[in-house]
Amino acid sequence: MLYLSQAIGRPVRDTLGETIGKVADLIVAIGDSYPPVTGIVVTTNGREIFLQWTAVSSLDASGAILSTTAIDIAKFHQRPNEIRLKLDLMDRQIVDIDGRKVVRVNDLRLDEVEGALHLVAVDVGASGLLRRLGIEGPWQTLARGLRREVPERYIDWEDVDPVERSIASVKLRVPHQGLAELHPADLATIIDQLSRSDRVGVIASLDDEAAADAIGEMEPETQVDILEDLEPERAADILEEMDPDEAADLVADLSDESREEILGLMERDEAEEVEELMAYAEDSAGGIMTTEFVAVPATLTAGQTIDRLRDLEPDVETIYYVYVTDTDDRLVGVLSLRDLIVAKPETVISTFMYAEPVALRTDASEEEVTEVVARYNLLAVPVVDSEGRLEGIVTVDDAMDTLLPQPTRRHMPRLFSRGSGSSDR
Repeated sequence: MLYLSQAIGRPVRDTLGETIGKVADLIVAIGDSYPPVTGIVVTTNGREIFLQWTAVSSLDASGAILSTTAIDIAKFHQRPNEIRLKLDLMDRQIVDIDGRKVVRVNDLRLDEVEGALHLVAVDVGASGLLRRLGIEGPWQTLARGLRREVPERYIDWEDVDPVERSIASVKLRVPHQGLAELHPADLATIIDQLSRSDRVGVIASLDDEAAADAIGEMEPETQVDILEDLEPERAADILEEMDPDEAADLVADLSDESREEILGLMERDEAEEVEELMAYAEDSAGGIMTTEFVAVPATLTAGQTIDRLRDLEPDVETIYYVYVTDTDDRLVGVLSLRDLIVAKPETVISTFMYAEPVALRTDASEEEVTEVVARYNLLAVPVVDSEGRLEGIVTVDDAMDTLLPQPTRRHMPRLFSRGSGSSDR
């Protein structure tokens, strides 16, 4: 077992015992579960040279001994599949998925595997930092005297992948799962701690839906940074997966140039939906409503309505309510799923719907929204225009969001699932 910090700066000697330089770095070839060391970088006479691992007879905490006296003094050029352990990984950040946090690489552990030296683990504990400072031994002695332990923590390299765009930062996979399996709030917390370029790398590794869910949990400033750093086509795809109200809020915060370009790349219907929501005042019912809801004609029977729901396969924020509209899209009633399920299939829904639903105008204030939701104990309240046409709904969690500061909102549980849905008017 050898730690990188134990090798860096140690002498490099030839077969005659003559010192030709010092160990500056180790090179590994990525791709294997445990990357093999392919060479060392040696500083000699003020320059760096690369020695193939086949030229190294041994390497330990006392330094390196070569198996030859002939060395190539050509300048070192790093190959695409190689990383320098000290330069590219030491002191860099990695994402600890299990711990839901970003940690720093304090040292790197190498072990002999099948006769070759391999990178096997990342040391992110206090012991690695003490080792690099050269005080691990004395500190361990002091700790034993105080009956305390110096924390050790390692991350197996098999669970580490380079993050796209920056080989210097790495993310840790959850064994047998993917980043998309994390709760969006946990993933958002992790991404918030990364550098701006590495955030984009993590988002690039997610599918559009998982990326949309994670971005939806982030701080507004981070959301904007990520969308503007992504390729416009990818940004448009992700926005299409977000709830229209969330997408509208985010697009409104983009620069004029980015907003125009991204909206132009979105599906026309979805872009128009976002643009319509952006037209409402931010602190109004129209500004916080979502246009994802289920609406059906009043002429349908209970059986036909259930069939319609099956056809739509709605993936909306809530289908606890089914809204009923007339031929002009005016709101005329509301159904609960319970009432719909227990009704006889041949019963026309207009005969058992609640015909006087509580509704708000699009220009209603946020205070009015929260008051109505609380007063009538609603999971969602419909929002209509001046002529009573159904424009959207405000869910209870979105209504509560208006009362909370932004940092607190991110930690509130969502009552309804996110995702793109359907409305049938």
